[in-house]
Amino acid sequence: MEFRLVSDQREGLLLALGQTVIANGFTLLRQRMSSCPDGVQLTMLVRGAEENLLLLEEHLGTHHLVKSFESGPPGEMLAASSFAASTPAAAPAPVAVPVGAARPSSIATERAEIVLPQLARSYPNINILVRALDKELPTTQRAPTLHHVGHRVGAWVYKREYALGGHLSLHDALRRIALPAVGELVHVRIDGDALVVDNSPYCRPGQGAGCHFLRGMLEGLLGGAHGTRGLVAVERTCRGDGAQACRFEFSH
Repeated sequence: MEFRLVSDQREGLLLALGQTVIANGFTLLRQRMSSCPDGVQLTMLVRGAEENLLLLEEHLGTHHLVKSFESGPPGEMLAASSFAASTPAAAPAPVAVPVGAARPSSIATERAEIVLPQLARSYPNINILVRALDKELPTTQRAPTLHHVGHRVGAWVYKREYALGGHLSLHDALRRIALPAVGELVHVRIDGDALVVDNSPYCRPGQGAGCHFLRGMLEGLLGGAHGTRGLVAVERTCRGDGAQACRFEFSH
């Protein structure tokens, strides 16, 4: 199988992804790295047991160094790689982060990378894993790390379940993508152009708005190049802040 991956980072990319390939029981036969409009493109030819392929794809697709990911039979990805290197492509929109907002520390990011493959394997039964991560994180790292993890999960769910559909307006995407995807985790309903969660397990009573994972997941599902560029999910009310339900609204 051949994989084509795009990253913002060249240094350490082959080592990190090569270790992922080996850890999943595959052998790296050859690789090719080149510059592309979106950063760095790495094409890898690997060999291994077919029954382990889906798990390897999940680990590569959710790796923190990987911006985009494609796989195909030997020969197809290398040809596509040569074409893409000379053909400009629109770069994915950056995730909107409020000015002054905290970002995951290196330690928190490393912990997130350990959890992400576990979330991919267990999805949609991930609430216990997310809550366990929440309890492990220092208070100052809870919001940025859970938002980061949620965004990665949302983007992964979109690629796995909805990538073959056409581009939707935000109004339609809320109903056709966010509602069923988030509905696998919690009870969710639509109120106008907002999503309302009555039983979020991700907030803590008395500790303010805390559904950082769901906020990130919604941005991963609905934002970026496949959705509404620059989309930001805002938790207007939260059970952790005394409200009866958690309400998410969107701006861009």
